[in-house]
Order: sequence, then structure tokens, then C-alpha cells
Amino acid sequence: MSEASSPIETADALILAYRAGQRSFANLSLSSVDLSRADLKGADLSYADFSEANLSGANLRGADLSYAALGETNFTGADLRGAMLIGTDLRNAVLADTLLQGADYDPDETHFPNGFDIKAAEMRPDR
Repeated sequence: MSEASSPIETADALILAYRAGQRSFANLSLSSVDLSRADLKGADLSYADFSEANLSGANLRGADLSYAALGETNFTGADLRGAMLIGTDLRNAVLADTLLQGADYDPDETHFPNGFDIKAAEMRPDR
């Protein structure tokens, strides 16, 4: 896999690094960016800060978002099937029409918006 030669500080830089074959973006800080419709399938985004980001329509299938900062992130219509959401705080995230089937979560450490139906989303607890 390719490694980035410089820090990733913009949505465009993230997309370019992903297209070049990089998949490890742990601890990345990109709050308030527009990544709508971005293809980040299978990326390691654990511990990343995407607070207030627009990830609507994004392909995050199989991505690792464990312990990511996702406060007020817009996931409308995003594909998070099979994603890892261990320890993720989604309480203020927008999850309308988000595909979450088979996504892993921790019943004690993953937090969802009020009224979110985990069973209907067909997510799976990690224990």
C-alpha cells in the first residue's frame, strides 16, 4: 500500500491518497469537510475526527470508524454496511437512510441518536 508523503489536511488530499492505494487514515483530523459521495470502502478511519463533516452518500462499506469523532456528521444515504463502529459516538449524527446492515458496534461504548433502532438497522453487537 502507498504511504502519504505529506499530511492529509483536506478532503481532496484524502480522496487522492485513497485512490493511490492508501487505506490507513487512523487519527486523521478533517472536521467540517465535504466528503459527500466519497468512496472510502474498507479504509481505516479509526480515531479520526470527522465531526460536522458531510459524508452523505459516501461508500464506507467495511470501513473502521472505531472511536472516531462523529459529532453532527451527516451520513444521510451513506453505505456503512459491515463497518466497525466500536466506541463511536453517533448521538448527534444524521443517520437517515444510512445502510448499516452487519456493522459492528459495542453495546456499552457505541452511542446512537435518541430513537435509533439498532434491530431495524440489522447491526451486530461485537459481544
